[in-house]
Amino acid sequence: MCLHFTSYAQKTTLKNGVWQGLIQRSDSNTIHFNFTTETKKGKTTLTIINAEDRLLVDDIQQKGDSLLITLPFFSSSIAAKIISENKLEGVYVKNYGDRKQVIPFAAVFGIKERFPVYAKPKYTISGTWDVLIAGRKSTPTKAVGIFTQTPDGKVTGSFLTPTGDYRFLEGVISADTLTLSGFDGGFTSLFRAVLKNDSTIETADFYSGAIAHAQWSAVKNANAKLPDEFGYSHLRPNESSLNFSFKDTDGKQVSINDKRYQGKVVIVQILGSWCPNCMDETAFLSEYYNKNNKKGVEVIGLAYERTDNFEESRKALAPFRKRFNVQYPFLITGVTPSDPQVVEKTLPQIDRISAFPTTLFVDKKGNVRKIHTGYDGPGTGKFYDAFKKEFDDLVTELLNEQ
Repeated sequence: MCLHFTSYAQKTTLKNGVWQGLIQRSDSNTIHFNFTTETKKGKTTLTIINAEDRLLVDDIQQKGDSLLITLPFFSSSIAAKIISENKLEGVYVKNYGDRKQVIPFAAVFGIKERFPVYAKPKYTISGTWDVLIAGRKSTPTKAVGIFTQTPDGKVTGSFLTPTGDYRFLEGVISADTLTLSGFDGGFTSLFRAVLKNDSTIETADFYSGAIAHAQWSAVKNANAKLPDEFGYSHLRPNESSLNFSFKDTDGKQVSINDKRYQGKVVIVQILGSWCPNCMDETAFLSEYYNKNNKKGVEVIGLAYERTDNFEESRKALAPFRKRFNVQYPFLITGVTPSDPQVVEKTLPQIDRISAFPTTLFVDKKGNVRKIHTGYDGPGTGKFYDAFKKEFDDLVTELLNEQ
């Protein structure tokens, strides 16, 4: 007589609802985030939640009790097993071109809170802060923190740095302790701090990825701001215009000197598909281009991927183009961001690329008028609003020139 057993793995599906995800570092610090799962017409999707940001993940493959969740950007994924209807265990994998980072992952069903509030908040963190982040370099990095706190202790906000922002962070303040985290497949961030009072943070830690750790401190300052983001990169002496030509993602050679760009205001976007701030900027530029192209605005994306292989680079950029309906060309430079001659090989007219993204504004005569380093994205509140206005004012000024 044969006995047939149906295993749990054979009959289960990924449960629909709210989950708490856990990226588990080896130093016992865990990066919390939340996501929801939903099944419609037999297809399961996942949505990662960071404050008001929602990231749709629609590439989920299941075989038995095994899940492969391919995140839409940053060459990252989650491989997990369904341990029970309320628990997943596996690994988060991030590809860096020539290496992979693998970190243990788990998820628990039904937990809506990112972090619990154990005690009533003693202090209020809402506002703008001057921040110093001390990492591997001897000189601390100046940053700006911007936070909003609700009466029940929930906190959202972000940090702006000269190279970009930390996107959407979410967490709590419990008694005197602030805990914030963010996860989008590119950034894996955990910030902890003990507030001395409503305006001073002396003891604080920042954890990122599998092993990165830095300390930070902060003082509340309503007028906190970064140094001029137009002041990091410059044209070299005796240079005024750009002269580049690379293949776009369709294999067509495109030059800034092509007829299409003559007499137009051209925005040159320096990006990489591995860069979360570049994702935010691409969403903004795509919408801006679609609204303003008929006014005489053009955009060219120069992509610096982690590989010099054209096909691999084209494949990495494809999700950006699809998700944000990008109608302007992405050109593949074939030069990696770590190449010590990255500027000389691609944009020798400027002195440096200080950050990804960097944005160059070219007037109707072909002259580079401004170079903006970094990006103040949608997670930065009033700074994002100010960036959008400054951006539009500058482009409008260039369009109005004869």
